[in-house]
Amino acid sequence: MQYDAISPEDYISQVPEERQDALKKLRKIINANLPKGFEEGIQYKMIGYYVPHSVYPDGYHCDPKIPLPFMSFASQKNSINFYHMGIYAKKELLDWFVSEYPKHCKRKLDMGKSCIRFKNIDEIPYELLGELTRKMSSEEWIKIYESALKKK
Repeated sequence: MQYDAISPEDYISQVPEERQDALKKLRKIINANLPKGFEEGIQYKMIGYYVPHSVYPDGYHCDPKIPLPFMSFASQKNSINFYHMGIYAKKELLDWFVSEYPKHCKRKLDMGKSCIRFKNIDEIPYELLGELTRKMSSEEWIKIYESALKKK
């Protein structure tokens, strides 16, 4: 589902009440572990974490007015989804996450290329997501991003 929010707090206030605590907890753990150089806000109608123009003036190549996206989460129809571009772009990070996930969660990992879906909100591995948040600096993300652009 999409919400027309102007801030992370506004976004959380619009989701179904039974999901609000989970989103607040997820936001808190991300912000507690977010490396310097990233900023929180609303991006693509989700709570997003991105490299602001003050750090990376070029912005996102598809639309340079948009800060460079990195990570986000959203309340969807059947799940809470967590998106992390570092998992998509760095195989070592993906491998680490896939191997750590079963240590934190009993359910099978439900994952796309950069999207992790949590259908049971009581089983969100907050500590693992906090650790994942710490694992990539804004500098490393910019290098990976620019390297991928050069290959195009």
